Amino acid sequence: MSERRVPALLLVALACALAACSPEPGTPAGAAVPATDAALPEGWQRVAGTDIPRVARSEQDLPVTVRSDDGVDVMVTDTARTIVGNDDIVMVMESLGLADQVFAAPTNSVTDTGRKAQHHFLFNRTTGVEGILSLDGTLFVGNSLRRHGKLAQPLRDAGQTLVIVDELQPIPDKVRKLATVFGHADEGEQLAMQVQQQLDEAARIAATHTRKPRVIHVSATGGGGSPTVGGADTAAAGLIRLAGGINVGDEAKVANYSQLSNEGIVAVEPEVILVSEDDLRVFGGEAGLWNAYPSLKQTPAGFANRVWVMPDTQLKVSSIGGGAGALALAQALSVLAAELDAAPGA
Repeated sequence: MSERRVPALLLVALACALAACSPEPGTPAGAAVPATDAALPEGWQRVAGTDIPRVARSEQDLPVTVRSDDGVDVMVTDTARTIVGNDDIVMVMESLGLADQVFAAPTNSVTDTGRKAQHHFLFNRTTGVEGILSLDGTLFVGNSLRRHGKLAQPLRDAGQTLVIVDELQPIPDKVRKLATVFGHADEGEQLAMQVQQQLDEAARIAATHTRKPRVIHVSATGGGGSPTVGGADTAAAGLIRLAGGINVGDEAKVANYSQLSNEGIVAVEPEVILVSEDDLRVFGGEAGLWNAYPSLKQTPAGFANRVWVMPDTQLKVSSIGGGAGALALAQALSVLAAELDAAPGA
């Protein structure tokens, strides 16, 4: 079948639970469970995994010496006041039972723990040494060699313990490294294995799809506040590909989060519009989404009113929730693929 054929107006049957909910007894790990999405417009769908790996809090094995991703061996002695570079770090800390050690987080955090941190700082390329030092944290954990690499040596020279665990690596590897930073190497291995199992199961489901639905991930915040489309190097794009979809931003050669013209959006013919919960809030809901991207109405996804909403922590943050998110998305895409193939004229 052609993957670019415009589908008939069909509603996707699968409904998934909120990420914050726990699975009902007997629910398979990582499975999406039915829920009533009264807050979403009619026909829209929430897609979210329900099994984020966690371990009970235990005593930290500190001090520990770790290899930072900028090639420096760092001794970590105190994590009580941790300054985090982004939510991917926060989520691993939560899964280790260390949410209370998140001392400072970026102003644009999407996790509750990050938003409730005692201090916040602007998360961008202009984040400065003086600003980080003024927070008086016991540890800075960065998540990007591009953004935090230049800060590393000046901060260390000033006495700040700093480790970088770069975001551009497989989630299980990041989980292992971050858990080791916090004195929980054994627990990190356990968590990483659970995430890997979820990712493997998502890939298995994706391999059974009768076709690869075309997905466009749109964001209100990805391009410095302007409406954008997720490109090939975003966490969302990797999730879409793993779950058995085609990220149309790849074909449009969009880099990171970038703007795409109205003509470009129509040309890539998305069959699913994928947006995160926080982006939908920033858009201002349904009306705001269509106002920001009027040409989406002229796509197969727009004709079908097929908009899927995912938690930011499973769609845009490459961390411990990525396995559950991939599994839920793979299940939803499997249902959609079958429906598209069954549509008249498919």
